[in-house]
Amino acid sequence: MPKITINFDQCEGAECGECAEVCSMDVLLIDGEKITIKNQDNCSLCEVCTDICPNQAIILGE
Repeated sequence: MPKITINFDQCEGAECGECAEVCSMDVLLIDGEKITIKNQDNCSLCEVCTDICPNQAIILGE
């Protein structure tokens, strides 16, 4: 099962939100002012969110 971790010290949350916008599996979601992980099981480890994050706040692993 994929493991997604968000480093909230580096994440700009809703101010940026690019990761949630590009996630085709609807795993990342803007919830108020921060990014939340909706359903890790849907993650395909495509790494698009990590590529687009300007602060490298998303860590993917298994």
